[in-house]
Formats: sequence, C-alpha cells, structure tokens
Amino acid sequence: GRTMPGRRWSEGLHQAIEAKEGLKIQAESQTLASTTFQNYFRLYDKLAGMTGTADTEAFEFRQIYGLDVVVIPPNKPIQRVDYNDLVYMTQEEKFHAIIDEIKYVTGEGRPVLVGTASVDASEVLSALLKKVRIDHKILNAKQHESEAHIIAQAGRPGAVTIATNMAGRGTDIVLGGNWEHEAALMEDPSEEQVNKLKQEWEERHQQVLEAGGLHIIGTERHESRRIDNQLRGRAGRQGDPGSSRFFLSLEDNLMRIFAPERVKNLMQAMGMKNGEAIEHRMVTNAIEKSQRKVEGRNFDMRKTLLEYDDVANDQRTVIYNQRNEVMASEDISEMIDTIRADVVDSAISDFIPPQSMPEQWDVEGLEAHLQSEMAIELPIQQWLEEDNKLYEESLRERILEAVVAEYKAKEEIAGSEAMRKFEKQVFLQVLDTLWKEHLSNMDHLRR
Repeated sequence: GRTMPGRRWSEGLHQAIEAKEGLKIQAESQTLASTTFQNYFRLYDKLAGMTGTADTEAFEFRQIYGLDVVVIPPNKPIQRVDYNDLVYMTQEEKFHAIIDEIKYVTGEGRPVLVGTASVDASEVLSALLKKVRIDHKILNAKQHESEAHIIAQAGRPGAVTIATNMAGRGTDIVLGGNWEHEAALMEDPSEEQVNKLKQEWEERHQQVLEAGGLHIIGTERHESRRIDNQLRGRAGRQGDPGSSRFFLSLEDNLMRIFAPERVKNLMQAMGMKNGEAIEHRMVTNAIEKSQRKVEGRNFDMRKTLLEYDDVANDQRTVIYNQRNEVMASEDISEMIDTIRADVVDSAISDFIPPQSMPEQWDVEGLEAHLQSEMAIELPIQQWLEEDNKLYEESLRERILEAVVAEYKAKEEIAGSEAMRKFEKQVFLQVLDTLWKEHLSNMDHLRR
C-alpha cells in the first residue's frame, strides 16, 4: 500500500506505538463524520462503473447496489497464455524458482513484471535479484517520483520490474518501452530526435512481440481472485502476446490457512524433492475454491458492516437535514422556543413527577437545577407557600413563563439581531458536539 501521512490508528494503537518508539504521545483522533463506501455510493441517483475485473464480484454488486454486471468481449482476441500454478513446499524454494524463471524469460528478450502482495515481499525478492546480479526496478509505492518512469520502461526487452498491488495497478505497460515518455523528458526535442526515438521503439516493440510479449509472475495468490486477475491483465493487452504464472508455496498465507490438506498430503506422498513443484489443474482449481471461500467470508463481513451502517445512515440523514435546515435559516427562534419548552418540561418532570403528591416534590432540587443549568433563580417554594392553588400543571406554566421572560430580557439587552446569530451559532456548536460524541459511542459499540 501507500503511506498515508496524517492518518492515525484508533483504539489506542497509535499511542502504544508512539510510546514504544519514544515519541510524543498524541491524543486519540476524534471522528467528525463517517460513512461506508456503500452508503456513499448510494447517495448518487444513478450508479454505474467500468472495470476489467467486476465479473468475480457480480453477486456483491447485485446484492448491495442492485446492479447487473455485463461482460463485454475484448475488441481483439486475447493471446495471453495463463499457465497453471506451480506449488512448492517452502517459500525459499518458491523464490529460487522465481529467480530461475526470470533468468529464463529475460534470456529470451522478454520483459517481466513480478507482482508481490506486500512491500516486504517486494524488498525480499529485490535483495535476491541483487545477489544474482539481475538488474531490476522496484515499484512498491515508496518511489512516487520515479513511478511513472519505471512503468514507462517496464516493457523494454529483458526489463525486470517488481510491483506491489497498489503500485502500477491498472497501467498500460507498452511493449518495447514508452517512446512518448522518453520524448517528454527531453528539452524541446527536434523532429529528427523524435523520429529516432520512434524508430528505436518500433524495433524494440517488434523484438518483444516476436519473443512472446510481457511475462507476469505472481509470487502468491491473493485473497481475492479480482486482484490476481488485475495482475494477469497487465499482459496481453489489446491483442498483444503475453503469459502469466503464479508461484506458490505451502507457507503462503492463503495456502497455509485455506488450502485443502490433500494438496500438502499429495506433495508429501509423492516424495517430492527439494525444489520440485506440483503443477496440475486440480491444484489451481482447489486454490481458486479457497479464494472463493475467503471472498465469501469477506463479503459477509462487509454486508454485516453495511447493515449496521444502514441504521447509522438513517441517523446521519436526520442530523444532516436538521443541520442544513439551521444553516439555511436566518431566524431559528421558533425552534429554540420549542426546544426550551421541552427542556423545561423535562427538568420539571425529573423533580416533580407527573400525577404525584406535593409531598413527593423535590422543589429545592428543581430550584438548584434551574439555577445551574439555566442561570435563573426562581423562588418556587415561595410561590407554593403564597398560592395554595398552584398545582403541577399551573406550576409548569408559571416556571416556563418566568424562563421565557428571563430570556426576553437578555434579548433586549443584546439586541434581536445579535441574539438570532448567537442562537444559530450555539445550536450548531451543540449539535456538532453531541453528534461527535454519538459517533464515538457507536464506534465503541461496533468494536
């Protein structure tokens, strides 16, 4: 993957790493707003997409978005040859076999693209290639500035390029190299220089075509067949020749966790020697079956997360609509009046329960609450002593009238226009604060 400056892990993980590395421990990041990709895409009235690897995910597109996947045939016949996987006992044997494959293919004058599942794996393979003095370029999302140049030259005869999933994905590797990129690097090239670059490229292009095109090597199977297909799709583009093969070992993550035991038992029963591999369509099918299991498990996880977010999405819609309504309004005094009445009524109910006897009333507590929460002193006990006809409902009305009168007095001092602006600012501030707290609580609940 690529580095993401400014992003931090949650649940105290980032703070733990900062403590381990002797760095200044920073506060936990607070979520201000969140949504899932699925609900984000659902915000659009019309939804469509185009990719070369959607067919394996057709069921998910139908279930989540209600979209059909239509496979459009290529405009030119595919000449790429996809060889069966080679499975080795250990990773060490696998990497040695990959080195031998690279030597053989580059010896024919063909370019090679090696796909790895992680930055670490790309650097391990790079170190092995350096040991045997095979010139190569590494593309693992660390070389941002040179990435375009590396991809432009990845199709040259004998070129070896190591790439992770993220780096170079979806790019068109031109067989023979990219002469247009070379021309762009030159300062004001003459027509003669451009023609020379073109001619040299045509010779290299023809040489690579005759040799068999770009060869793809996968160092392990990914959890998703879609990513494997993306890697394979780097070769054999627009009717060009090409080939691909995956090299696996029983120590790979996918094989270790999900591959059937019979593959391992079969290899041991055959008494395979060090460095020997098993190659059979049955093995490739078993691995793809394991991938389908993983894809199904991952889909179930995404579906469960979406079901949870659907509830949060309803809440999000209500809050955002209310916020937009307040933002668009110049005067929210009616909304404030309604909220004030609800708050006062709720406070009174806490200390003077509905349909209760006066002996059950906590008048002193109510006076203290109104003073601390609303900064208003009301002699409620005195009112009750002076008026023996002041019961629950009439008391509620008198308290609310007193609170409204106090608010109006403050409005006269501040001015109507200033009070309207103040109401709006405070309302938005409180809404945002409570929404952030709610998101934080929902995060804890989900985990």
